[in-house]
Amino acid sequence: MTGEHDERPLRVVALGGGHGLQASLAALRCITPDVTAVVTVADDGGSSGRLRRELGLLPPGDLRKALAALADRDDEAQLWSEVFEHRFGGSGALAGHAVGNLLLAGLLEVLQDPVEVLDHACKLLGVRGRVLPMSTRPLDMIGDVVGLDSDPDSVRTIRGQVALASTPGRVKQVRLHANGDDQPTACPQAVAAVNDADLVLLGPGSWFTSVLPHLLVPELHEALVTTSAKRFVVLNLIPQPGETAGFSPEQHLDVLSQHAPRLKVDAVLADADSVPTPDRLRSAASRLGAQTLLDEIAAPAVPGRHDPQALAASLRAALERRTDQWR
Repeated sequence: MTGEHDERPLRVVALGGGHGLQASLAALRCITPDVTAVVTVADDGGSSGRLRRELGLLPPGDLRKALAALADRDDEAQLWSEVFEHRFGGSGALAGHAVGNLLLAGLLEVLQDPVEVLDHACKLLGVRGRVLPMSTRPLDMIGDVVGLDSDPDSVRTIRGQVALASTPGRVKQVRLHANGDDQPTACPQAVAAVNDADLVLLGPGSWFTSVLPHLLVPELHEALVTTSAKRFVVLNLIPQPGETAGFSPEQHLDVLSQHAPRLKVDAVLADADSVPTPDRLRSAASRLGAQTLLDEIAAPAVPGRHDPQALAASLRAALERRTDQWR
């Protein structure tokens, strides 16, 4: 990109959680040092779920993954990144806990302010960008699911991120709940980051439980709709068992539009080999106002994972490409 961006790095915000957000962050750090990760805080499983239930804190797991993905490449930062990601084995009280989860939980109890905690963790890991929670309070996911009863149209309400991610039914719609509040409240710094960004990235990741939740927080939703930044969506390589089993690439976009009818998108990026009907995807993308870019962005040795270098190249191309160059 040219013009005003010649004088400063491109400001990018990536929204998501888990391995999908790690993939986008690994790609984005190849493009610019000014990357802000805005991370879901509804996890209720594993080490994060245990700490959340026992201490009443933000679930730290997805925040930890984002920090590790943005850690500096020098030896000191990489050592801390490895320690953050290390999980205790055995069968005792610490079994299954990641060291980074425990460290973040300790900082949260001491400092109380999640944003301050994450800024300190960024310094420890040499992160040049920033990691922020989408809300400073833990949130609960609730979803409407069909296909769990003898009547295929019967809707059952499922509560919890893990339950939704692993349901054998078909998720139709999701929403968020914050204890004591009618609606979840966004982290102000996350809203500001989206408003100030040059590029905002949604996906890849668990569609209902990592990508869509950002659109269910009113202030963050409004920022995503009104920001002057370019908005890109990166699609998953394969449907996820449970929450998006059987979904076509275009169905992911239709669900996005159902949860955020006012959201307009500039570009949809997908792996060419993962799109069986490109014309249908282009049609769904055009309903969001987006062009479609099909590229080879899958990691050849890791099924279902994006290749960071290839995704970075595709993102650069999308930022620079003229309309007549899109596939």
